Amino acid sequence: MIKALRDDYNKNFTQVKYNEYLADINKTYVPIQFRMAETPVFVPKEFLTQLISACESIVDVILRPDFKELTQDAIPKNLLVPNENKYPHCITFDFGICLNENGGLEPQLIEMQAFPTLFAYELLLDEIYDRHFGIPTGFSTFLGGLNRETYLAALKKMLLNDQNPENVILLEVFPEKQKTNIDFYCTEGFTGIKMVCVTKLIKKGRQLFYMNDGKETLIKRIYNRVIFDELLQQEDWVQEKAKVLFEDLDVEWVPHPHWFYRISKYTLPLINHPNIPHTRYLHQVNPVPVDLENYVLKPLFSFAGQGVVIDVTKEDIENIKDPENWILQRKVNYAPIIETPDVPAKAEIRIFYFWEEGAERPQPTNSLSRLSKGKMIGVRFNKDKPWTGGSFCLFEME
Repeated sequence: MIKALRDDYNKNFTQVKYNEYLADINKTYVPIQFRMAETPVFVPKEFLTQLISACESIVDVILRPDFKELTQDAIPKNLLVPNENKYPHCITFDFGICLNENGGLEPQLIEMQAFPTLFAYELLLDEIYDRHFGIPTGFSTFLGGLNRETYLAALKKMLLNDQNPENVILLEVFPEKQKTNIDFYCTEGFTGIKMVCVTKLIKKGRQLFYMNDGKETLIKRIYNRVIFDELLQQEDWVQEKAKVLFEDLDVEWVPHPHWFYRISKYTLPLINHPNIPHTRYLHQVNPVPVDLENYVLKPLFSFAGQGVVIDVTKEDIENIKDPENWILQRKVNYAPIIETPDVPAKAEIRIFYFWEEGAERPQPTNSLSRLSKGKMIGVRFNKDKPWTGGSFCLFEME
């Protein structure tokens, strides 16, 4: 995206250096379970300005007094959890890198989620990338005026909120088996928070406990990595163990499970911004557009691109039995603008926002990026293609 930097990076890139970089990452905690791209995305200042403008417009909608009322139907009735708080602790915004009508670069929002992502892993990635490749002067992976130390402090503040790390857990279903388990190990390494499977929770009255090095330990705060609708796909015995999460518990959620649904694809039709593609609930689409090739069909309740229909036909829409649970979104056409040794790659940028308890607004903190040479963005869709996969951004700051 910044030609001089891209040309210099590609010219000096070697497979040996990349292999050493990967080996350094993989030996730190556990081997990474997804493909790592060979390059970061270099983001110019004006593009970053557009990204933040779009994010802030969404925050404005979240701050509307009637936001909870507008999004109440986003939460599946069988997944209601007591003790929802006022605001989410974190939000992530996914943008495709596109070309506008004048041929210039612009971001277009793909989706958003009030749910954690690789918050701790990005700290490790920043450190190891700098060790092997060096971060150019005037560039940073951190946003909101943060640096490595202040970002870690903000992450600890969000997760711990002054609690002892042993009383805070990272909760997931079989966390060691997840493809993003590198982030769980990084979280423990940077903050002291241990990962705990939902099947290992111990309930006594309204309190939860877990076994911490053989000692039964009180849980005061849950860093939630469980996607609740995915619980319904687990074996019966796992679902039975997880029922405790739907009870009135004496714990703090980070973030509360309801925010996963409130701030999601469900929210997109409520937002109007030039960097956010026009979106409607499918049951409110009348008439159906004649240019369906310019739209994408998405289920409201899915994760990681599952169920998305890219090449939409009228028959696809007619076959939807529950249109109230789908959106029709103006298609975002990713621009293949990341030069690589063979063909250019498309890219997606995910912006992290942290919402400190008591703060009026959340703040941008960091990001990640994903590179693709196929129709779908995401590490699962580009396993065998070079210069694709997970990465991060270096933003121009000066």
